[in-house]
Amino acid sequence: MRVTITRRAPRTTRTALVALTAAGALALTACAGGDSGAMPESDGEGGDGNVEIRFAWWGSDTRHETTQKIIDLFEEKNPGITVVPDFTDWDGYWDKLATSVAGGDTPDVMTQEERYLSDYATRGVIADLSELGVETSEIPEDVVATGEIDGKLYGIATGINAYALVADPEIFAQAGVEMPDDETWTWEDYVEIAGQVSAGAGDGVWGAQDYGFNEAGLNVLARQKGETLYNPDGTLGVSAETVAQFFQVSLDLMANDGQPDASRSVEFQNAGPEGSLLGTNTGAMGVWWSNQLGALSEASGHELELLRLPGESQYERTGMYFKPAMYYSVSATTEHPEESAKFVDFLLNDPEVAALQLTDRGLPSNLSVRESILGDLADADQRMADFMADLEDEIVDSPPVPPNGSAEMTDIMTRINTEVLFGDLTPEEAAEQFLSEVGAAIGS
Repeated sequence: MRVTITRRAPRTTRTALVALTAAGALALTACAGGDSGAMPESDGEGGDGNVEIRFAWWGSDTRHETTQKIIDLFEEKNPGITVVPDFTDWDGYWDKLATSVAGGDTPDVMTQEERYLSDYATRGVIADLSELGVETSEIPEDVVATGEIDGKLYGIATGINAYALVADPEIFAQAGVEMPDDETWTWEDYVEIAGQVSAGAGDGVWGAQDYGFNEAGLNVLARQKGETLYNPDGTLGVSAETVAQFFQVSLDLMANDGQPDASRSVEFQNAGPEGSLLGTNTGAMGVWWSNQLGALSEASGHELELLRLPGESQYERTGMYFKPAMYYSVSATTEHPEESAKFVDFLLNDPEVAALQLTDRGLPSNLSVRESILGDLADADQRMADFMADLEDEIVDSPPVPPNGSAEMTDIMTRINTEVLFGDLTPEEAAEQFLSEVGAAIGS
């Protein structure tokens, strides 16, 4: 079903590369974190008569340290409520959460990601936050809507990111190529400019890194053309023609040397921001989540810039959107819904929390809180905040919450894109296979 949105190497080697890239692609989503061990879980009630709630999240050691400071601040402001930390790294988080839920030990407050939210909501694991009194008046309606399913609010965005193009002006200058006008450029311009940079910058430097491993780019293209990756009813809403066009861009870039060959593209994809073309000063452009600008800039040592994706003025409408970095959700079976909701409210709306966390969980979704930290941001994060502010009047709406089964998208996208890069599938064959596999995964 398609719905139109109105305006408002050898094959065995390749298989191994696909497996590696799938792991790397999911880790490079807007909200992935680093390694750390997990803390002991709560057994329900504190020994001094305090209410205990357990808060589960994933992330790096730095995030864990900051979150513990936030928990300490909450407990200081809310005597009688103890928050027990329950954290792990991204790779282990979902297995641990699934095990906890299956064992009847769901965390009172948990962090969710868009690919999993629908699954946990429809299985009755998480509560409707609109019934718990969490304050959302300072969060834009379209951002709140990203956590709604069938009229119920199952998650509230911690902050927002945008899937955008990151460019290195120094490499453009080195190649003798002007920076693109991101308000008017087309997808054909993108291919042509990348080829010009590769030709001008010399051997070992390319115009762009392959973008086909993340479905967010396909979603933007689909939205530009009046389609959508997923319909509100959980079915696929993107046409075979658009999917084929998405994959064709990568082949066009390889044909004019605008991006590396297939083997190198897979290697760079697996290397993360630090090992990417931009991070190693071997490429002028890459498509990343906006909150990764800081890591890319630090790795490169250059002052990188965020640009709109190509095609925003090419088709029916703009396609870029604000994605929740992650969500806060509350267990539907918590024994302490009032205290759990109070903690979520604090995480979202307290300026002192934002001062500690800054953009670690995305640019804060609460607009007043966001404004309060702008003067404290690092240079790259300040550029990111300015870029996001520039987009506000151009973004039409937010995509619906991905349906059950969409967590399989990363593996599907990675495998099919790799097959396209190596010439084992034409874009048209890739589109047919993509629609078939994703449709089966989401039951469409």
